[in-house]
Amino acid sequence: MIHLLLESAPVGGSTTGIVEYLTIFVLAAFVGIEVVSKVPSILHTPLMSGSNAIHGIVLVGALTIMGEAHGTAQVVLGFLAIFLATLNVVGGFVVTDRMLEMFKAKPGERAASRASGAQVAKADDAAPPTPSEPSGGAA
Repeated sequence: MIHLLLESAPVGGSTTGIVEYLTIFVLAAFVGIEVVSKVPSILHTPLMSGSNAIHGIVLVGALTIMGEAHGTAQVVLGFLAIFLATLNVVGGFVVTDRMLEMFKAKPGERAASRASGAQVAKADDAAPPTPSEPSGGAA
């Protein structure tokens, strides 16, 4: 990978562009770790859904760039970008689906909750009404 980056350096041998790209990559990794570690667990599923949409855009961008690729290095990097973006999109949807399944009631639990709800409703109907306190405050 480093060899491919060094081949793309200008003829003079200047690696300033590579150092800048690697610096941006490392800083983005640190910022990403800090942001994701601060997300509460209740927001994980909506965040994953938004992330899936972003990775879909990354996949479209990788396909577009792959169409303009010339040379072996560009084709290999384009294919790798498409593969990883596809893997990210599919994996994100699988994780989101599993998270949403946790919130669905199982069929046995659904029947039990209906039965207990019906019993509570019958108990409420059988109980005598309690007189309401007059409004206006205490004496």
